[in-house]
Amino acid sequence: MTFKRIFENNEKWVAEKLALDPEYFEHLSKGQNPDFLYIGCSDSRVTAEDLMGVNPGEVFVHRNVANLVISTDNNLNAVVQYAVEFLKVKHIIVCGHYDCGGVRAALHPSDMGQLNSWLQTLRDVYRIHRSELDIIEDSQKRFDRLVELNVIEQCINISKIDHVQRAWYKTRYPTVHGWVFDVRTGKLIDLSLNMDQIFGEVSSIYDLNLD
Repeated sequence: MTFKRIFENNEKWVAEKLALDPEYFEHLSKGQNPDFLYIGCSDSRVTAEDLMGVNPGEVFVHRNVANLVISTDNNLNAVVQYAVEFLKVKHIIVCGHYDCGGVRAALHPSDMGQLNSWLQTLRDVYRIHRSELDIIEDSQKRFDRLVELNVIEQCINISKIDHVQRAWYKTRYPTVHGWVFDVRTGKLIDLSLNMDQIFGEVSSIYDLNLD
């Protein structure tokens, strides 16, 4: 696709929106009020708005390689704080996807230069769950399971963030969800995590008592 084609597509998109609602962009410019913060992978095949079927203004989005929630990532922390404290989102979604290149790299470690430090978090997920993963003989199923376990661990990392805990104590929101997008079928899979139970199991370590 050329740059020219992108701008042609933009013109077509604008015309389509205005045909449906002449005041569409006037309304859009007045601000956003999303209920969802979506934390997903940067993979070009996995676009939050498309797979969720939502319109502009309905979901606040952060994406990085392998949908990681890293405590020292200032970008991620700023996004979470803004979403929770200012947008007051009701739901935080961590969405991984099958056939994730970052997860594959964790399964097959090699020197990847600048990516080494980033992927260390993924390799830690593998280390924590190695006893479960190593007994899965089917390599594809092992790969898929690490994708799921990574989502679960990143949801736990979300629960450790002070802005999230502070909001929990005040409002009982946001609710944290773990999803996987199956690129082979187009389906979203809800891992149906019980975050109250999961955080309860580690709260003696990570609860900051911010009430």
